[in-house]
Amino acid sequence: MFRYFAKRLLMLIPVLLGVVLIVYTILFFSPGDPARIILGDMAGDKEVEQLTRGMGLDDPYIVQLFRYIRDIVLHGDFGDSYANGKPVAAQIFQRFPTTLKLTLMSIGLASVLGILFGIIAATRQYSVFDSVVTLLSLIGISMPGFWSGLLLIVVFSVNLGMLPASGFYGPEYYILPVLTIGLACTAGIMRTTRSAMLDVIRQDYIRTARAKGQREGAIIFRHALRNALIPVVTLIGMQFGRNLAGTVVVETVFAIPGLGKLLVDSIGKRDRTMICGGTLLLAFSFSLVNLLVDLLYALIDPRITAQYSRKKVKRRAKAKA
Repeated sequence: MFRYFAKRLLMLIPVLLGVVLIVYTILFFSPGDPARIILGDMAGDKEVEQLTRGMGLDDPYIVQLFRYIRDIVLHGDFGDSYANGKPVAAQIFQRFPTTLKLTLMSIGLASVLGILFGIIAATRQYSVFDSVVTLLSLIGISMPGFWSGLLLIVVFSVNLGMLPASGFYGPEYYILPVLTIGLACTAGIMRTTRSAMLDVIRQDYIRTARAKGQREGAIIFRHALRNALIPVVTLIGMQFGRNLAGTVVVETVFAIPGLGKLLVDSIGKRDRTMICGGTLLLAFSFSLVNLLVDLLYALIDPRITAQYSRKKVKRRAKAKA
């Protein structure tokens, strides 16, 4: 298991290098002069030229790319923001906890509701509850995040005046953005849980457990749910990683000072270093979440752990032979 974990960590290196290469290349050849952005539109051509030479922005593309990667690897330096001159790393890690908190709360809400509704819908297939939940899940999947967020603002902030429409400064500010992201994720988790549970509860060992007289709750949660969790956990991990980057829309709608809003503002300002640093952090977070999901498989399904154990025994046998 440790060998697998170490191998997956090493695989992150080419992934992150590929992300840096793609993002930096796109931004490098995009229109806009970083020196002009830093000095402003009122600066003279001589001042812009001096700053361009001073920052090494007149060097060839390969030289600038190598220097950027070298600074990250050797010094952990993501450069300074073109917009305000502050270190990129400090600004990113100042905003990232807000985005992470929003994502965790949204995924937590979606996981609880999605798994619970999926179990009930599967055990009561073709009932009124199953039909209603399935219809609501289709609506939730089809509804764009910006539209549902604006709809919640109109209903609960403008008309009812119950909740604040923007910011992220206390528990009451969390409700609307968490609902906006969480309800959309709930729909996908519910559908996956329902489908997986329907496959599992028809297996022979479930019939055997019922024949032995076990309680229905123990059969559903101890036997059926555990074997149905693999695709559900996979979806939750994918949604968690996607929501880290997908909160851009929600943070913009609710004016939340998170990493997503920072990247949107940086794109408008052509802030190359900020965009590269934020994208690299999101790519690393997504890859790390996928790794943790793979490790959770071994906790959920003992057969996966046994598979690694058998491989280890075979390697030892070959070594002795």
